[in-house]
Amino acid sequence: MLAVELLSRVGLATVLGLAIGFERQWRSRMAGLQTMALVSMGSALFLILSAYSFDQSGDRLRVAAQIVSGIGFLGAGVIMKQGLSVTGLNTAATLWATAAVGALAGAWMWREATAGAAIIVAANWFLQPLASRMDRVHKESGRDVTPADYVFEVVCGRQIEAEIKALVAQAMPRPAFQLRAVRTRPAQAAEQVELEAEFETAARDDHVVEDAVLVLSQQPGVTSVRWSISHEQAADWSR
Repeated sequence: MLAVELLSRVGLATVLGLAIGFERQWRSRMAGLQTMALVSMGSALFLILSAYSFDQSGDRLRVAAQIVSGIGFLGAGVIMKQGLSVTGLNTAATLWATAAVGALAGAWMWREATAGAAIIVAANWFLQPLASRMDRVHKESGRDVTPADYVFEVVCGRQIEAEIKALVAQAMPRPAFQLRAVRTRPAQAAEQVELEAEFETAARDDHVVEDAVLVLSQQPGVTSVRWSISHEQAADWSR
């Protein structure tokens, strides 16, 4: 294979991976620009290796077939269970589809690779808001809802205790979530404190809680944030 053709194929795979990763990075997902670009580029390299470097009398697609199963290890790493909800499934599926885009680019099926990347980006960009809207419609139309008591545990520096306590108290939207109590206790480190806040809601909504916890975890001076529902295991957002 000519060097120009090799660079064209790998370059196309990388660019398409970046395009897919941009949408993931924009939404602050665990796998973003770098991950998607590397997955797509690596898939292209493996396909080129399989098709052009091995004995032509053998099965040249054997390595390509392993891309499908091998990418599952990356997908498993981004799936997390938080309380009763599971996050990262969409990111794992995006990784798997991005590997297919890279393989298509490595085979120089550039039309199919470009179309695949466009479909992945469009699906992630437009279907997620649609799914959220459908959930809201179902909830408003009388779908069975479950009450929940949420518990936040935030570890932060003593010097910002008052500021973080105010943010914790306002973390959940009202009137859907009602603050029941905020408590302070010493943390393991002498210069830190642990804040515990309890919220009650008539309709459980883990997505709202996860968004609030993500905002709290990004505050300067906050070292860890945990949320849980009473009598359930906590979800940890340590940094």
